Amino acid sequence: MPDTASEPTKFRRVLLKISGEALMGDQGYGLNPPTVERIAREVKIVHEMGVEICMVIGGGNIFRGLQGSAQGMERTTADYMGMLATVMNALAMQSALEKLGVYCRVITAIRMDEIAEPYIRRRAVRHLEKKRVCIFAAGTGNPYFTTDTAATLRANEMACEAIFKGTKVDGVYDKDPKIHDDAVRFDHVTYDEVLTRHLNVMDASAIALARDNSLPIIVFSLDEPGGFRAILDGTGTYTKVHG
Repeated sequence: MPDTASEPTKFRRVLLKISGEALMGDQGYGLNPPTVERIAREVKIVHEMGVEICMVIGGGNIFRGLQGSAQGMERTTADYMGMLATVMNALAMQSALEKLGVYCRVITAIRMDEIAEPYIRRRAVRHLEKKRVCIFAAGTGNPYFTTDTAATLRANEMACEAIFKGTKVDGVYDKDPKIHDDAVRFDHVTYDEVLTRHLNVMDASAIALARDNSLPIIVFSLDEPGGFRAILDGTGTYTKVHG
């Protein structure tokens, strides 16, 4: 099984999905500014290659709705709190990108006009055409939907050519590589295999939505410096989830 791709992968518009935990760095909670800046630099490098970029960032570093619900909080309220956490992360990423000279818009599914734009699809598409990074926050605006599902929904609405899922490992494995030394990484895996083998790429709703719209998901390591750009250069290590 080869470790790297052999040919450059051409993309015009993509969506980068990262977890809120990715912004914590080595902390156990919240935002780590150097980590946010490092990820912003990765985004800037790819943006300068001419790729139009959307982003969706989870909120698990601040508040996770499912955990709040499990501790006795009413689920709908807990999910709305989780959506607000994604807005905080989006604003932090916007600040980091704009310090690097990358024009950026935070677009939310819940109206909060003083700090972000409401989601209007045609306006968001226009921002992308003007080479602005669009960060979609507050999920879908509805409880019971994860940011994975929100990312897949927005990627389809924005006519993205792929979802780039940044994780702490360099692809999809048959079991947890941090626990099992004999874990095997897939170069390619189908949507149905992800679902039937419970490979934990994204939640089932997101995978089904991607499958139904033939939207590939590229899973790579966000912790590897230059990992995002390397995939477009044809030298990266990743797993492609497709039909």
